[in-house]
Amino acid sequence: MTEATRRRAGWAFAAAVALGLCVVAAKNLRPSWHAPPDVPTPRGPAPLALPPGAAVAHDDAELARLLADPTGPRELWLEGRVYHGDFAITRPLTLRGTGQSVLDGSGNGTVLTIEADGVTVENLTVRDSGRRHTAEDSGVKASGKNIVLRDLRTEDTLFGIQLAVCHGCLVEGAHVAGTAGEELRGDGIKVWESHDSVVRRCLVERARDVVVWYSRRVTLEQLTVRGSRYGAHFMYAHDSTSIDSRFVDNEVGIFVMYSSRVRAERNVLAGARGSAGMGFGFKESESVLLANNWVVANTTGIYLDNTPRSPHEVVRFEKNLLALNDVALRTHGANRGIQFENNELQGNNVVGEVDGGGDMLALSFAGNYWSEYAGYDLNRDGRGDVPYEVKRLSGELTDSRPVLRYFRGTVAMSLVDAISEAVPTFSRRKLLVDATPWFSRRHP
Repeated sequence: MTEATRRRAGWAFAAAVALGLCVVAAKNLRPSWHAPPDVPTPRGPAPLALPPGAAVAHDDAELARLLADPTGPRELWLEGRVYHGDFAITRPLTLRGTGQSVLDGSGNGTVLTIEADGVTVENLTVRDSGRRHTAEDSGVKASGKNIVLRDLRTEDTLFGIQLAVCHGCLVEGAHVAGTAGEELRGDGIKVWESHDSVVRRCLVERARDVVVWYSRRVTLEQLTVRGSRYGAHFMYAHDSTSIDSRFVDNEVGIFVMYSSRVRAERNVLAGARGSAGMGFGFKESESVLLANNWVVANTTGIYLDNTPRSPHEVVRFEKNLLALNDVALRTHGANRGIQFENNELQGNNVVGEVDGGGDMLALSFAGNYWSEYAGYDLNRDGRGDVPYEVKRLSGELTDSRPVLRYFRGTVAMSLVDAISEAVPTFSRRKLLVDATPWFSRRHP
């Protein structure tokens, strides 16, 4: 065999080995939990025919007059045309569009203001609000009880849809198209002091946030938020829920502040990049449950800041997938009272980091699958026979010399951690311990 033939054979063998490793890596990165269900695409306004005998507003002036008339029809239809002006509903009624119906605001305030109980607005487009942040100019601003906003689309509005002191209200099937390119964007959907309200099957794009503030028992369901700042921001939002939703390519997926008994299940939080990007973030919240969520390809997967405030108000993470994040879990301050069980962590660049004098050993880890686990399972019970431990020399260095945090995420720090793994005596402090890790990925 000639020298050239031997070189070709060597290269062929190396390529075959590399291909095999890629196949194994791809197999191992396949999550063992089922993917969350697909979220239906919001319909928005859809073509509807005017029913025979319906009360119809034929122009701008007639629409304003019929809305203001306390003895006017309880069901009012709009033609497939553009109605110019800002309008107000101050009595119970149903306002329906044909799918081509448009409320085109003056550009100086809120386009449609609702201040009455039992109002329903369906199947129309609202556009061109004012730009005053002090007045929170919106496409639709609703105050009252049992108000329904269904199959709406907002365009070129500072704030999209606001529920302001709107108890038991519903926003369903809405498409909020934010003001891309504006330096100061408003919130896509804002729920403020609106208890027992529901936002369901909505799409929010290029807005600032979806916020739930000072509101109890609010449900976000089958919501899609992309290209925005906060996918969902809960603050003083006790007993609220986010389920079956998608938060993709935002700066933050879900952030929870000063809230108790918040539940998040079957959500996807992906693509939150940048220095402050995170999938889930928590600040001083307690009795939280996160289950069956996918947290994928974020700068930080989960961030915990003094959560929970009391170790007796347990925060639980169960059956979540954390994959391909720069940092899977980051803690700040005291975080006693956290249970991290039966989760799957795959291919994260860094498993855990501690800021602000915290202690990740205070967290309870049990029965998780770690793709970096290098232990063994001699009794074949599915669990590793030795604990999974994380020791990071780079963390010790940055804690003792904070100026070195400037190099976090660099090749130099990665090399430091690689050396500490190869020579464990260099790293003296444990970062986290899972005494009962799963040896292989589990399938439901």
